[in-house]
Amino acid sequence: MDAFLMLLRWLHFLFGITWIGLLYYFNLVQTPFFAETEAPVRSGAIQKLVPRALWWFRWGAMGTVIVGLLYLLIYWQALLNLSFTPWTVAIFTGGIMGLIMWANVWFVIWPNQKIIIANAIATAGGAAANPAAAPAGRRAGLASRTNTLFSIPMLFFMGAASHYAGLMGPITSGGLVLWLIIDGIIIIAIELNALMGTQGATKKPLDSVSGVITAGFVAWALLVIGIKIAMP
Repeated sequence: MDAFLMLLRWLHFLFGITWIGLLYYFNLVQTPFFAETEAPVRSGAIQKLVPRALWWFRWGAMGTVIVGLLYLLIYWQALLNLSFTPWTVAIFTGGIMGLIMWANVWFVIWPNQKIIIANAIATAGGAAANPAAAPAGRRAGLASRTNTLFSIPMLFFMGAASHYAGLMGPITSGGLVLWLIIDGIIIIAIELNALMGTQGATKKPLDSVSGVITAGFVAWALLVIGIKIAMP
């Protein structure tokens, strides 16, 4: 069982590195490059480079979630203790953000990227541009920036489960409920900001790489402060 659980953790890390690595590539490298490069170069990259990267991106996300959930279910049951512990609270906090990020990949980013890729292929063949492509790009971009923001506190809580015993004090039912409220408000507010975005609307801090990174650390700080208030 120990070897099997280690295998699952290893696969979870491997899939996760693939997913988050490509997420950072898209947001920190590709998007700024596309903003500066010529239209023919950008069109060619969208037709040939982006689909390949998105394949590994979305299936990296799928593998991360499937293996992570399988590990959690087996490990938690193996403990013979289904009550909440600091480990499970930290893992669930990071895991909820990870599940939202996964949903953004499969139900927001990928569907809208398919519109963008199809439009690039069509216009390269001489067809008229699809007017839905620009709004689709905006929606996909906001969801991707939001995932980058979420990744900062998500990775902290995942690591803190095993490596930061002082993250929270004793868990009480009242403290757990308070934490769920604080955690829920912060996470829902961040996600709604992405889902309610429209073309052309300014979405500070998501409209710049520095803003996204700063917002990620602000969200991390608020979540850490919240968990220490709820479970001092």
